[in-house]
Amino acid sequence: MLHKKQIPAEALEQEKPESELHAIWESLRGNKTAMFGMVIVILLVIVALVTFFAEVLGVQILPYDPNETDMTASFVKPCAQHWFGTDELGRDIFSRILDGTKISLFVGFAVVIFSLFFGIIFGAVAGYKGGVVDTVIMRIMDIMLSIPGILFAITLMAALGKGLDKAIVAIGIVAIPEYARIVRGSVLSAKESDYTQAARVIGNGDLRIMFRHILPNIISPIIVRATLGISGAILDTAALGFLGLGVQPPLAEWGDMLGRAKGYIFAAPYTLVFPGLAITLVVLAFNLFGDGLSDALDPKSRKR
Repeated sequence: MLHKKQIPAEALEQEKPESELHAIWESLRGNKTAMFGMVIVILLVIVALVTFFAEVLGVQILPYDPNETDMTASFVKPCAQHWFGTDELGRDIFSRILDGTKISLFVGFAVVIFSLFFGIIFGAVAGYKGGVVDTVIMRIMDIMLSIPGILFAITLMAALGKGLDKAIVAIGIVAIPEYARIVRGSVLSAKESDYTQAARVIGNGDLRIMFRHILPNIISPIIVRATLGISGAILDTAALGFLGLGVQPPLAEWGDMLGRAKGYIFAAPYTLVFPGLAITLVVLAFNLFGDGLSDALDPKSRKR
């Protein structure tokens, strides 16, 4: 009696095609710095969500009320009661840093969504239409890029006024050209591909070709830039807050905390050190995660 040749289980697993998501995850998992950044980002998101819902529900989960002042406890050095000390108004710095996490992350994600929306539209139209449309749109983007980002944001804030919503719009407008250039370059190459030509031959319209065939195939560089853009938006928000143009009191925001503490750099240096470390940590985490994600989404750069 003939027996079928048995194939080892290991060989079957090797022959099984690897899914794209699994390959991306394996590449990320093999990148220790990217995993460190991802873990920090996840922890920051958890802190932001917990503090947000606690505020909405009226539940006190922070050691102290981040906005409650106590002049009798001003400039208390780091101790068991106040881990990071207190500021000039007696507010607990540790509680304010945790509370400021939700503001910084909200601004970061909101700015990216805003700038990504308009950047995709302008970049896709410029790359797909070409000609005069491309020239006009990209020259406007070049003019915007020729102005230093923070100066451009300060100018817009001067016109729009102070406030969290104004900061989101100002920083979002500044970031639009970067996304537009990335999308335009990707669309220029994708519109000449075989799948795009085939879609055009069978009668698909421009909008269907753009949203059904081109954009899904150029999403990788957009995701990477958006991830890195969050850190840039948080840094710009902190810069505006430092100058007194961003989030207004009594809300806790890391840049505003730095701006108010700059006069006490020698008398109470901890009032600057801890907000500065918070900004550094979140920017570093998103940059490390973004770099690892860039390698993971590129099959040629994936770490095995």
